[in-house]
Amino acid sequence: MSGKLILEERVEIPLDLHDLSAFRRWAISDEFPEDARIDFITGRIEVGMSPEDLFTHGTVKTEFVVVLGQRAKTTVPGNLFTDRTRISSVAGDVSAEPDIVFVSDECLAAGRVKLVPKAGRPDRYIEIEGAPDLAVEIVSDSSVAKDTERLPAAYFRAGISEYWLADARGEDVLFTIHRRGAEGFEPVPVDDEGLQRSDVFAARFRLRRERKAVGGWRYELVVGE
Repeated sequence: MSGKLILEERVEIPLDLHDLSAFRRWAISDEFPEDARIDFITGRIEVGMSPEDLFTHGTVKTEFVVVLGQRAKTTVPGNLFTDRTRISSVAGDVSAEPDIVFVSDECLAAGRVKLVPKAGRPDRYIEIEGAPDLAVEIVSDSSVAKDTERLPAAYFRAGISEYWLADARGEDVLFTIHRRGAEGFEPVPVDDEGLQRSDVFAARFRLRRERKAVGGWRYELVVGE
């Protein structure tokens, strides 16, 4: 079947995206929309068009980027990506844009991931294929089931080492580091200091927040060695 499905007159989705390969070809083409997050998860196309909440999503992501980005420079060499970074996996039958992705230099050198170059530009890359070290998702009102059920299952099948999930929408901020278990991701136990161990970053972490005097929240990703 050909044609297009048009959502809110802004996102046009071809109707012939029957499998992951077809979706990936579309995702790296000039016709792919730039104003929405569009994921392919085991045959299902999921479109997110809602803006990020400033203090339950945007500032949370910023704190992760600041802290983990520094560790990627100094402690565990690698590249931290955010915002419109696409990872695709045949094993996971998934092509998605996590809130944050980390690929260590070791992971890249071992061939667990491949950087897909832009057509005609071998020095520029538009997709990560394979199993990155880490994917992070921050829950929004429209992504609860996707972030807690469908994506973790797909990321596990893809071979991703750790999956971090944060949810700051409620009275308490929730943060869980998941590592690979026998059949799926399993939450890392919280120690006596309230920290969870990440093998990827060789450190322990806890996400805390406090109300700012002038409105909104301030987040801190606490690090323990």
